[in-house]
Amino acid sequence: MQALWSRAQEQDFRSRVRGCLLGGAIGDALGAGVEFESLAKIRAAHGPDGVTGYLPAYGRRGGAVTDDTQMSLFTVEGLIRAHVRRDTGVWHPPTDVHGAYLRWADTQRDWGPDERRPDLGWLGREEWLYAQRAPGQACLSGLVADGRMGTVDQPRNPHSKGCGTVMRSAPFGLLVGWDPALVFQLAMECAVLTHGHPTGYLSAGALAVIVHTAVRGGALEEGVHLALALLSERPGHEETTAALRGALDAVRAGLPSAERVESLGEGWVAEEALAIALYCALVAEDVRSGLLLAVNHSGDSDSTGAICGNLLGVLHGETALPPEWLGELEGRGTILTLADDFALEMTHGPELHGPSGSPYSTWSERYPAL
Repeated sequence: MQALWSRAQEQDFRSRVRGCLLGGAIGDALGAGVEFESLAKIRAAHGPDGVTGYLPAYGRRGGAVTDDTQMSLFTVEGLIRAHVRRDTGVWHPPTDVHGAYLRWADTQRDWGPDERRPDLGWLGREEWLYAQRAPGQACLSGLVADGRMGTVDQPRNPHSKGCGTVMRSAPFGLLVGWDPALVFQLAMECAVLTHGHPTGYLSAGALAVIVHTAVRGGALEEGVHLALALLSERPGHEETTAALRGALDAVRAGLPSAERVESLGEGWVAEEALAIALYCALVAEDVRSGLLLAVNHSGDSDSTGAICGNLLGVLHGETALPPEWLGELEGRGTILTLADDFALEMTHGPELHGPSGSPYSTWSERYPAL
């Protein structure tokens, strides 16, 4: 699964990884100040255009991210650790992602990092992540109840299809050297760690495949059709399939509008969040217009904004992101570092780990195989 890279390919890949993670965080932050508010209330408070930039949220003037970005970052960290552990002969990525999500759950109940823990790695020591930003109850209950790891056959919260699956699943699509069917499967296996309804985990798999197509240079529509083909092979795919087709139909229905976004749902459940974000990314003239369309609706604005940002960011790369939004983004340095570490692991993993398969000390301290 290791690709051979030219310098130009490495630069393009790193730009798309940065774009995906930073774009998702920007969309998350744009929606953070109006999550739970109706479109009518948003327009009454901010004018007919609604949200046009960051709003105060969580004690910050603007740029604050939510649990959507937090969990996406820990997804990336789990995937890096999985690749490190592959060279040690231990290869089960869902276990490593589950461990990362457990570390995220710790940030939601601890005051700060416990420096006595050798398993934290560098991301678990980032103090700004130890903040409660409206975490999803299914995410918390799936991770802290008894420590059991959910599987597709025995998922956690089997009746839950909240958008907490899909809002954290774009990083699986960044596994550029993987086959799309494996990306789809991994995203599903990691979604059932907290949400067990088929629509929840199939929506996560669909997003991962769309991102995977884009990071390889394909169009979003190409990724949607590949996702639809993979979905057709899975039981319980009907709601996710209908949502993706609904997004494509909305694109052809006329000029983009908030009302058309609202026709796709509110985004609290996985398939609606995916459909709204996909529609906004498909009709976007640029990153700015797409993200503002994705957050100006009644519902889960931060999650739809985050997913749309993931899609537009991976499609166009980091340089397409609005600089003024980047400048105020909470945790930008952390996100950039993690993105670059992920790109480095994917392109130069064997060099980082050494010929014997035992990671060098610096990298193993950052991503301990524990």
